[in-house]
Amino acid sequence: MSTTGSAISVRGLVSRRGHAVVLDGIDLAFEAGQVTAIVGPNGAGKTTLLRHLAGLDAPSAGEVELRGQPLASLGAAIRAWSIAYLPQAASAYWPLRARDLVALGRLPHGADLSRPLKAQDAQAVQRALERVDGMRLSERPVDTLSQGERARVMMARALSTEAAVFLADEPVASLDPAYALETMTILRAEAARNACVIVVLHDLGLAARFADRIVVLANSKVAADGPPSVALAAGVIEAAYGVTFRHLTVDGIPQPVAWER
Repeated sequence: MSTTGSAISVRGLVSRRGHAVVLDGIDLAFEAGQVTAIVGPNGAGKTTLLRHLAGLDAPSAGEVELRGQPLASLGAAIRAWSIAYLPQAASAYWPLRARDLVALGRLPHGADLSRPLKAQDAQAVQRALERVDGMRLSERPVDTLSQGERARVMMARALSTEAAVFLADEPVASLDPAYALETMTILRAEAARNACVIVVLHDLGLAARFADRIVVLANSKVAADGPPSVALAAGVIEAAYGVTFRHLTVDGIPQPVAWER
């Protein structure tokens, strides 16, 4: 696998949890300007892969590279400036104004939150809130927001970083269909500004509709990697998930539906 020109990549990645091998010899390169969906059954290592890409966990073997440089060799400030990470079920429960929470995404750029933000930081916060339709929430304490409203604010915090790599772990979990669609549209817009977007999803329909590329993880390895029509082919996902699927096509987009065990 060539990683030349990749925004972020993993080579020979092995991840162990105790004696269990979670990921075994993963080779993947992710490009700028694309949305890549990581899918697979529970326990396949999707979140683990994302945490390695974010530099939050060190691999047992292999390496993560950011623009061709070992991620582990880069300082924490460079990683935070380059990689935005939206964890699974990200939220906050302290009485901080939503606008101030979003401003935390500007810390890697040198923002000092003890004083008024510089113009470029304030503008980034404003843009992020506008993109998630969160301006009406900006002055409210985060602990007074609904789950869906908090999800908007946490997405805005990650967006305000304006990082070259955007990692999102199940950002549509527990969201209603309207906001799930809105969230995926926001991620597509991130790719349109040439960010490298990598998103863990359980909803194969959303993956098929919004992703340029889908990586299927199963049994600690990459079971498939390609455009939705290839990665979500019947034999591939049935083997990965252990269920049969019915395959529909809507507006030319494959829509696999889990049918029976």
